[in-house]
Amino acid sequence: MSISKTEKRRVVVTGIGLVSPLGVGVDESWKNIVAGRSGIGPVTKFDASGYPCRIAAEVKGFNPSDFMPPKMVRRLDPFVHLAVAATRMALDDAGLEITDDMADRVGIYTGCGLGGLGTIEHYRDILVQKGPKRVSPFFIPMAIPNMASGHISIMFGAKGPNLVVCTACAAGTHAIGEAFKLVQWGVADVMICGGSESVITPLALSGFSALKALSLRNDQPEKASRPFERDRDGFIIGEGSGILIIESLEHAQTRGARIRGEIKGYGLTGDAYHMTAPPDDGEGAARCMAMALEDAGITYREIDYINAHGTSTPLNDSCETKAIKTVFKERARQIPVSSTKSMTGHLLGGAGGIEAVFCIKALEDGIMPPTINYENPDPGCDLDYVPNKARKKDLTTVMSNSFGFGGTNAVLIFRKFS
Repeated sequence: MSISKTEKRRVVVTGIGLVSPLGVGVDESWKNIVAGRSGIGPVTKFDASGYPCRIAAEVKGFNPSDFMPPKMVRRLDPFVHLAVAATRMALDDAGLEITDDMADRVGIYTGCGLGGLGTIEHYRDILVQKGPKRVSPFFIPMAIPNMASGHISIMFGAKGPNLVVCTACAAGTHAIGEAFKLVQWGVADVMICGGSESVITPLALSGFSALKALSLRNDQPEKASRPFERDRDGFIIGEGSGILIIESLEHAQTRGARIRGEIKGYGLTGDAYHMTAPPDDGEGAARCMAMALEDAGITYREIDYINAHGTSTPLNDSCETKAIKTVFKERARQIPVSSTKSMTGHLLGGAGGIEAVFCIKALEDGIMPPTINYENPDPGCDLDYVPNKARKKDLTTVMSNSFGFGGTNAVLIFRKFS
């Protein structure tokens, strides 16, 4: 089908799927988010005893064989396992079966930051220790970032747009935003979209430690991620995947789908400033939030809650606070802002996917997740961060922020469907 250049379709969320450090599935993860539980603990995937940071937010109790054949498990990197699992959950939640007559109108857009880094590390060791003939023919297909969207397409039969975005910590949000535009402009009727990441590996832990980006609170892992708080000292690497099924409103209504929420706006900007640091005033983030509001056709007065990027690094949190003040003016201190990274850690390219799911659940349940470990206020971060306990509030419109290395920014606005 095609639509006119001036017509924009409404885009709704009909399915959500989630694998996070707080649970396998949306219900378990959301229950623990609302309860303010931390998914952070000692690294168990390898011996991290010699590393400056020895803690991470690992996924627990996840068996990829529950979601795909064992042969596929052996041939795929963990970031693909997670994405496929979250997609299966999201499709089941949406009650959507991709049939031959609709397959070319169903697309996939996933985001990740580092792709199959663990696979690259493993086969580099094989090469050095055993020589080139021992490197698996599956190595390259396992490692490249588009294999999450590729295998989702293969497994579920989606033949529409098939894309991946690698924009660091903004990738999951960019993937959803770009998928939103493809549906809005009639390129696809349905998009499977979100983010996935699994890089709790020796090289990633070493690299982020070298950047001085990680918390060193190894003796209290559950208290290590403390966004916007005075004593924050860095982020915690997490892993997982969050996937949305989004559709044109007409398509969803025609098939009688349950509508969980609506995507109203999307912003994307660049800082043109520094490869890892945002500008001190958060100017790029502020423009991104303003762009999302303009795209949604609403004003800053209509946002009820912000799921912040909120990484728990000194610079990011203060810059995001300044950006919120720039955009929301006199309302800045009245809008609840929280960081679920205080509980999940930072999923890098997967962060925007799981945080989009949390935004949909916040709208549905009228609950704003807390920012846990908020003990000592920082004079430079002086907004309402929903400290330590979830808060009930009837929500209509919420914003989700993601900002990444390279100065890349992405913002989504979700609204309760009516």
